[in-house]
Amino acid sequence: MRVVAAIILAFISSSAPADSGGERKAGEWPPSATEVISGVYAFSRFQQGLLENTDLKGNAEVKNLAALRAEEAVKRDKKLREVQEAIGAELHLGRSTSSSASLVEPEMSDGPAYVRSFYAAQIPEYESIIGLLERYLAAPDNAALAAFAREQLPLLRAQVRDAERTMADK
Repeated sequence: MRVVAAIILAFISSSAPADSGGERKAGEWPPSATEVISGVYAFSRFQQGLLENTDLKGNAEVKNLAALRAEEAVKRDKKLREVQEAIGAELHLGRSTSSSASLVEPEMSDGPAYVRSFYAAQIPEYESIIGLLERYLAAPDNAALAAFAREQLPLLRAQVRDAERTMADK
């Protein structure tokens, strides 16, 4: 199932390339609909990268969570694709603002250091996407995208709290 989710996510992410931007700097307030869509797709690519990284390593806990997050990303991207098509937003191939997952080396893949690094890699990415959606909701320019953002924020906030809590416990 993880492999199927990874393939679907890779397809969706590649069919919705990132925004080429340039008119505004990242983090400038408020972001446009295109910047929000690009940011959400970049976050999904980050989650895909975590799944790919955990497939190379060996910890069952992180593999299962990464697979779950990748499946959630596929569902989120399907909803986002519908919004994108409804508003007619076209994204142009460009750079991604999301960094790749940086986890400890495979020989540490079963230890607490690896588990902590897995969760630690996620927290800034979650904070970034949550901040982007919050800034967008302060002055939304599209009702459908605003509804999508309002739906996603509680889920993302709960996931980052879980990651912070789990990291602290390890």
